[in-house]
Amino acid sequence: MTAEFKPASTAACETCPVHQSAYLMKLGVDMQNWDYAVALAGNPNTGKSTIFNALTGLKQHTGNWPGKTVTRAEGGFEHAGLNFKVVDLPGTYSLLSTTVDEEIARDFILFGQPDVTVVVVDVTRLERNLNLVLQILEITDRAVICLNLMDEAARHGLKIAHRSLARDLGVPVVPTTARSGEGLDHLVRTIGEVASGKIKYSPHRIQNLSPALTSALDRLSVHIENLYPALPNARWVAMRLLDGDERITQALEQGELGHLSPAATNEPQAIQNLESQPA
Repeated sequence: MTAEFKPASTAACETCPVHQSAYLMKLGVDMQNWDYAVALAGNPNTGKSTIFNALTGLKQHTGNWPGKTVTRAEGGFEHAGLNFKVVDLPGTYSLLSTTVDEEIARDFILFGQPDVTVVVVDVTRLERNLNLVLQILEITDRAVICLNLMDEAARHGLKIAHRSLARDLGVPVVPTTARSGEGLDHLVRTIGEVASGKIKYSPHRIQNLSPALTSALDRLSVHIENLYPALPNARWVAMRLLDGDERITQALEQGELGHLSPAATNEPQAIQNLESQPA
């Protein structure tokens, strides 16, 4: 499954936006010899570690997240002449930043801006797992849903219409059985196609909001987009600010969101204007 490592393409490294991320460097994620960064997310006990091991083989190492006691695993694989670094995020049920694991996973996807986020889902507990999937799709467009444990689904007589699910979610959905390796080649190809932009996607976004909340969200999103024109997830940031998310508020006040938007201008004055706007 894991191919021999080859030197990264210089052109890909120079053009890939993730390599400009100050947050990845802050976390000690070295992208110098890698073309794309892949985040591996999912609920606990979904087979995420098995997927990680299958993708990366022996090319992996572990350490702690900076300032945390939580273990971080990194590895890599080669596909179509390009090198993909995989960062295994802590298993978590949500991204609301109420635990250290949630904070790490949420901040990596938001601030690190991986080229692809693979969400590993236990297909036998699909409804429960979709909570995390929908939260991740609010943050990033570049996602692949990995429906793992398909063998367990078959054993329980469950049939999953993965193509219909892909249409509903607006992102690729790949069925796998990581223990036997089934579907992993398809997963690798899909990761490569999403990273390179060959797959067009339109992720599901929460729409059934009250008129008052929708109006406030729209107004705040416009201000955030004006402040950070290149921010890929202004609507999600606005949702978290309206919800009183302290971590996102801190990121706004301290300019961390500017790492995601090099085109931002007159940042201090813009932040002051944003904070003075009624929600």
